[in-house]
Parts: sequence; C-alpha cells; structure tokens
Amino acid sequence: MIKNVYIAFVFCLLTNFLVAQDIHFSQFNMSPVNLNPAFTGFFDGDYRGVANYRSQWSSVPVSYSTVSLQADMRHEMKKNVSDRVGLGILFNNDVAGDSKYGTTQLYIPLSYIHKVSADSNFFMSLGLQPGISSVGFKTNKLSFDSQWDGDAYNPALATGENFPLVKKTYFDVNTGLVLQYQLKQRSAITLGIALSHLTSPKISYFKNEDIQLDPKLNSYLSYTYPIGPQIDLSAEYLFQKQGKYIENVVGARVAYTIPTKDVSAEKSGKQAVNAGMYLRTKDAPIFRVGYNINQWQFGISYDVNTSAFKAATNRRGAIEFGLIYIFKKDKPFVPKKRACPVYM
Repeated sequence: MIKNVYIAFVFCLLTNFLVAQDIHFSQFNMSPVNLNPAFTGFFDGDYRGVANYRSQWSSVPVSYSTVSLQADMRHEMKKNVSDRVGLGILFNNDVAGDSKYGTTQLYIPLSYIHKVSADSNFFMSLGLQPGISSVGFKTNKLSFDSQWDGDAYNPALATGENFPLVKKTYFDVNTGLVLQYQLKQRSAITLGIALSHLTSPKISYFKNEDIQLDPKLNSYLSYTYPIGPQIDLSAEYLFQKQGKYIENVVGARVAYTIPTKDVSAEKSGKQAVNAGMYLRTKDAPIFRVGYNINQWQFGISYDVNTSAFKAATNRRGAIEFGLIYIFKKDKPFVPKKRACPVYM
C-alpha cells in the first residue's frame, strides 16, 4: 500500500513537471541567461562564466537536482562602436525522483545591445536563444502492483506496463528584451521581459499530439540605489507564468563595499558582501548571502518551504550555489591629440 501511494505521488509530480515546471533558480540574477536571453553579453567586461547548482527537497525521496553552466561574451560593432553583440552557450541539467526524470538543455544565446541615448545612460538588448532540449525518465528503479507476489515485492516479475517512449528530444526557441537606465554611477533601473518555448514543443510519451509544453512568460524588474557611501540597496521582482502555474518572487539585498587601503576609485570597490531576503509567494521565504572579490561573484541561498508540502519536507526547501567570473581586457591608453597654436 505504501509503495502504491509513493508511486502515485511520483507520477503526479512527473505530470506537473511535464505540464509547466521549467528549470528555475532562487538566485535568478546569478543565472542571467536563464533569466532572459537578452542578458547575453549584458555585463561590464569581455567574457563571463557562470555556474549554478540547486538541490531541492533532499529530505524526501523525490528530490530535485539542477546544474547550469553558462559562458558568454560581447563584441563591439565595427560600424557602430557604441553597440555590442552578445554570443554564448548555455547548458542545463535537471534530475528528479526515483525515475530520474531529467531535462537536458543546450542553447546558443544571441543578443544585440544598443545604446539608445547619446549620453549612454539608456541601453536596450534584444535576445534570441535557439537550442535543443531532451526530457526522459528511467523505469528500472520504479515498482508496480504486478511485481507483488503475494508475500513481498519481487523485482524479477514483469511490470505489466508499456511505455511507447521514455525520452523526447525537441527544438526549442526563447526570446527576450531588456531595458536598462543608469540613473547615476551606482544606481540603475532594469526591466526584462522574456518568452520561452515559442515552438510549443510536443512532449507526450504516448504520442499524443495534443500535449505540448506551454509557453512561459517571464518579467523581471530591479532597482539599485546607493543609500550610503559604501552601501547599496537592490530591490527585485520576478513574475513567471507557464500555463496555469504562476510564480511571484519579491525581495531586496543590501551590499556593503569593503574599504581598502588603496583609495583610488578604480580599486576601492573590489570587495563587497551582500545579504537579503526574498519571498516566493505561497511557497517559501528565501535567504541569500554573497561575496564579491575582483572579478568573482559568489552567492548562496536557502529556501524554507512553507507550502502544503512542508508536511513531507519538514520545511526543508532548497539550497543553491551561484558563481560568476567576469574577465575584462585592459584597454591600451591612447593619448588624446590636440592641435598646438602656432604662436606657442
């Protein structure tokens, strides 16, 4: 009886995942290209590497494990040096439960970053993210009613189940738009809108053409403002809708820049710590801490589950790690030439 309930629970989770559950991170700004393809190349530097890991519901048998790796770059346009082109690669892998239900994605994100105003305070980025996705599961660790021999569970017995397919691979396309306005040196407003799964891929394991992956709408808003000489406040809001599923995440972080002995403006902000709290409505509060040093950014978050599933999780939600490295080339100094008056 317990096994039957467990199997039913697992497949209910799989059904929900098939309908609308995309890969996501609580530290969504630590996984920028997953958040919006228009963030490809949208950073202060030349090359960027990103790694994310999330372990969710480890206290129950249907835990989730998610890994994301990203690398992107930006390149100046020859004819319009104020604009940039972004190019990258994105790999995601998510595994859940005893069936090892997995999602593997490989995308090639592209973007065009345009300076809207002459004073370079207003930027717009358009992104496109074509790629290949694969979803599937394994049955070797699942148990079924027909494997009960009357006294005990016998894995040697036939399952009595027929799965036409256990894996599905499809072409996928995502797109997005990001607008950013720099109010001052340490203050900016950023708005992003993205739409995923434009191809509405068919994902049925029983060859049902009516079962498709719903498009996902993603909206992101952030505001950063200095509240002290070395303290910045960042407020963020994330809205996602996929089919009938809706996610709202709102929160804020405070960052403190650690003073250094070198008082030059170029080196004074090389180390900073940050901490904040976010709320995923009807699900979990999220606690975050981070540390930045030179080109490195580290982040750790923990979700405390408060939904109805807390009866199984004992409020243990998810732990998540994020890492970003940005490489910036040293630009050669080019002295400005000035005509010398003839009378000097």
